[in-house]
Amino acid sequence: MVAEHVPTASIDDDNGAAAPIVVASNRGPVSYRRGADGGLVAGRGGGGLVSGLSSIEREAKAVWVCAALGEGDREAARAAGRRLDPEDTGGHRVRMLDIPPGTFAAAYNGIANSVLWFVHHMLYQTPLEPVFDKAFREQWAAYEAYNAAFADAVAEEAAQGAAVLVQDYHLALVPGLLRARRPDLRIGHFSHTPWAPPDYFRMLPDDVAGQLLRGVLGGDRAAFLTSRWAEAFAACCADVLGAEVVRDGEGRAAEVRCEGRVTRLGVHGLGADGDFLRERAHRADVEERMAALRSQIGGPDRRTIVRVDRTELSKNIVRGLHAYRRLLEEHPQWRGRVVHIAFAYPSRQDLAVYRDYTAEVERVAREINSAFGTEGWEPVALHVKDDFARSLAAYRLADVALVNPIRDGMNLVAKEVPVVSDHGCALVLSREAGAAAELGDEAILVNPYDVEATARALHFALLMDPGERAERTKRLAAAATALPPARWFTDQLRAL
Repeated sequence: MVAEHVPTASIDDDNGAAAPIVVASNRGPVSYRRGADGGLVAGRGGGGLVSGLSSIEREAKAVWVCAALGEGDREAARAAGRRLDPEDTGGHRVRMLDIPPGTFAAAYNGIANSVLWFVHHMLYQTPLEPVFDKAFREQWAAYEAYNAAFADAVAEEAAQGAAVLVQDYHLALVPGLLRARRPDLRIGHFSHTPWAPPDYFRMLPDDVAGQLLRGVLGGDRAAFLTSRWAEAFAACCADVLGAEVVRDGEGRAAEVRCEGRVTRLGVHGLGADGDFLRERAHRADVEERMAALRSQIGGPDRRTIVRVDRTELSKNIVRGLHAYRRLLEEHPQWRGRVVHIAFAYPSRQDLAVYRDYTAEVERVAREINSAFGTEGWEPVALHVKDDFARSLAAYRLADVALVNPIRDGMNLVAKEVPVVSDHGCALVLSREAGAAAELGDEAILVNPYDVEATARALHFALLMDPGERAERTKRLAAAATALPPARWFTDQLRAL
């Protein structure tokens, strides 16, 4: 297990000054692998959090605390000592924690991905799961140790009165642990997932549910992607802990008062990085992928329905494929005239349930191609190898984008597609995606469980007048880029 010690003060020495801003997240901006020569090769990370940190790092001297995810990361962390080489990290000051593999696996796969993710996305088949037994308690102890390791590291890195932004469900206990270690800090927690409603959240053992809520409430501020998720969190605090929820003049949950502490609530709807996406989507490698996709589609008059997802259970890829099948069955005029470009990039394949789901996606796609395909037309073009340039190419080509998660904190694909679309794209969007709160007026909203309604929405989207589609896309793109990653990050800092 991780050694738990309580630092009495921040570190400020020649090897690295204490930081006025600290970010803590499971995944960091760099990962390491063995190269052909046997040496460690650093690959730079991406995503909204990296973009946000990049916008402040030079002036503010922020430090990013993250976990070593694999053996390459662990070797690099051990070799580096306190902080990684900035040459590897794109200039970020990064502390990568070498958490013992067994502790990390139990915390990350056993609790974060197999319990907390399932609770917040409401994924359990409740007649059979969850089962909170002795094995769960052992994994929970690892999750506690994992969070304690982060709290210790952040306490060491942070300057007096520093702002600390803790990210997501992996680190739900950190704000409370950090408050005990460093009461001088300004601490915020941001949830990138939905938050479960009280009835579902209370499936967790009572002590665990209380511990998670108190962990987040240890911060000065708890922030979410939408008001819906903030309200769900507040309701859990009231139901589980008996907390008082204070509302603002518009009736929105603004504060949670519990056990002598006040935690403010905030909403920051992370948007797409429009400037980056537009530039990246017109590089040579994307043009090459577009040519290859056009060849696979098989003709300039064929329409495209595009989806880009990880094979994550909540993304609802299988029901999306069933809806496409129903489109072809109910509206045979589309046979030979539309191709479903489905990018289903494998996710969490170390968990059996994810491997089984990926196999089911592939099986259903084959079944549709077998039932409807002809010599010159393959109805489903399924790609399972992650390729960002190819994803951008598909975004540009899409006539329709299908984004139908069972439940999603936001879903940035729904925001990225209209930003880079070449000729306008109709968006079929699940009402259970956080993005629906901002994009719902211009998207075609669907119940993600209703395959028939989703098929009708696809038909409607394919028939949409090109002019209307283009106008909707402009409005979607404007809404999608309203809070780009850099501002999303700095807004949270200002709110602390």
